[in-house]
Amino acid sequence: MSPLVQALSDGWTVTRRNLITIKRVPDLLVGSIISPIMFVLLFAYVFGGSIALPGASELDPALYREFLIAGIFAQTVIFGATITGSGMAQDLKKGIIDRFRSLPMAPSAVLVGRTGADVVNNVLTVVIMSLTGLVVGWRINSSLGEALLGYVLLLFFAYCISWLMAYVGLLVRTPEVFNNAVFIVIFPLTFIANTFVPSQNLPGVLRTFAEWNPVSSVTQAARELFGNVLPGTPDPTTWPLQNPVLYTLLWGIALLVVFVPLTVRQYQRAAAR
Repeated sequence: MSPLVQALSDGWTVTRRNLITIKRVPDLLVGSIISPIMFVLLFAYVFGGSIALPGASELDPALYREFLIAGIFAQTVIFGATITGSGMAQDLKKGIIDRFRSLPMAPSAVLVGRTGADVVNNVLTVVIMSLTGLVVGWRINSSLGEALLGYVLLLFFAYCISWLMAYVGLLVRTPEVFNNAVFIVIFPLTFIANTFVPSQNLPGVLRTFAEWNPVSSVTQAARELFGNVLPGTPDPTTWPLQNPVLYTLLWGIALLVVFVPLTVRQYQRAAAR
């Protein structure tokens, strides 16, 4: 087989291995599903009546739910991407990476398989979240094609983030260190954005950071593609939020170009140490 075909074939084998792990340890999937459901319910019913939206004449929990769901989607798929790094750190700690290295398989297969399996996990999570959103009053107000594009963009961005997470997971020696390090970064990155509050509501430096934050752009793109932008909302004043789909794609491509080769190289080094 050609190197590309072999890498894809081996990657699919590793993907199946990771999916079987989820099947045999369903707690992994349950944990990743319960957390976003809790976020939806908490923000929709606890904070929804106290967060003002630009363009709304009064506080309206129903309008806030329309605004909220795209942000929950973005946060959840990004957190879902961290499973890649945690899994790589876990395999490295248990010596499974050394076993893979002794097999006649493409060096990139383990990484392709891990990131591919986590895409499937994110798809299941997004389906559950969409159903939860429908229950609390969220609706898709655009065409089917635009809605599908919104989902694909979210999953694409999460896939790109997963390569960054895989790289970090191979740098550290234990999944505990990975989780502590990553969540310190991911939490502010997903909250200092337009995920839960409009970026216009943030002060000074935080507003500027939120407007250029790629999490804000993927959230804005999802809102526009789902038709959840409130009529009367002021037009964005910064380029990333004026062109959220393009800005998200640029970030995703940049992450892949940088971290795919870096992660493959780090995998070879980590497996040899």
